[in-house]
Parts: sequence; structure tokens; C-alpha cells
Amino acid sequence: MSLHADALALLEGWAAPSAEQETLRERYVAHLRAHPDGLQRGCRPDHVTASTLVVDAAGERALLTLHAKAREWFQLGGHCEAGDTTLAGAALREATEESGIAGLVVDPQPVHLSEHAVPFCGGPQAGGRPVHHLDVRFLAVAPAEATYAVSEESVDVRWWPLDALPNPDLAELVALGAARLAQVAQVAQVARMAQSTSSPGGGSIRSAADQPAR
Repeated sequence: MSLHADALALLEGWAAPSAEQETLRERYVAHLRAHPDGLQRGCRPDHVTASTLVVDAAGERALLTLHAKAREWFQLGGHCEAGDTTLAGAALREATEESGIAGLVVDPQPVHLSEHAVPFCGGPQAGGRPVHHLDVRFLAVAPAEATYAVSEESVDVRWWPLDALPNPDLAELVALGAARLAQVAQVAQVARMAQSTSSPGGGSIRSAADQPAR
């Protein structure tokens, strides 16, 4: 399956958490159906990107980057590349490159969508409209005692408490990420309980990430 096919199938099947997110999901799906190159940075005026909210093993802090061009604190992420085969894989690659953390565990289901203008991404289009990133945001958990590094794309990288974010625009993403983290943890706990009490030949419970999204 190509990256384009993976992204389209993922977004067609994703259960959006709100009406606003559903509107964006439909926008992204329409974009990908209309543009075979819709995940490439050369697609104008808009293209799909992939990013990751990285949280620590305790689920208490988020690793954010002070973006070198935007000069704002954001989650880790960026453009898809030729070698990417899945959208979640692209998000994980970007997060690993920008954080220097090995062993990040990414949830294959998106947690948030965000369309935003990016004036420094290729200059304005006809009529002065800037390029828009159609960002698909994932959640990843860092290993305990993970150490990070600052890449050349960042001015700084730092852990921030989930309740003390430096950029208020990240509030919805972090809230949805925390809810997803709690959901996955709860399902994992139920699965462990079922395994400890099940008899031979009994059923099994799959993780939340294995369940159909829609």
C-alpha cells in the first residue's frame, strides 16, 4: 500500500472526536481524493503533513520544540518524505529525528487534525494565499528516562507539564492526547485482568489501537 492509500484509508476510517474535527476529516479526505500528490510538499496550495505529541512515560509532560522558523512552541513533526509508507510512520520518523529519542511508541490512530497557514512554506499562492498544512497529529510515548537532543530544525526542545503549556493553541491537542492515553491504558488494564481470569479456550481482548476506528 502506498503512503497516499494508507493516509486516505486512515482518514476515511477515523472517528473524529467533535463536529469541528469531522469537518476537517472530510476536508482532508476530499483533498487526498483530488490530489494523488496531496502528501508531498510540492502539492499546492495545500498538502498533508504528519506530527506527533510526544508524552513522557508517566503521561505528565509533553516534549515540545521551539520551531526555528515560526518561533513558537509546537509538537514535533513536518513533511512526509519519499521513503514513508504510512502516515503514522512519517509522524514517528519526524518525532525521532527532531527529538533524538529512540524507542518512541506511536499510536497508529490520529488524535487531532489542524489546518493552518504556513507563510514560510514555499511563499504565497495566487491571490496572496499562503500554503496551508493539513496536519494529522498522532500520540507517542517516550521510554522512561528518555533523553532528547535539539535538531537543526529547532531553537530548543523541552519537556512541558500538560497543564502549563507555552502555546495555548496546543490545548485541544493535548487534551485529546491525554484522553486517548487514558483510553489505551484502561483497555490494556482490562485485557490484563481478562488474561488473569480467563479459562482455556476463552476469548481475548485486543488493544484499543487494534480496534476499527469507525
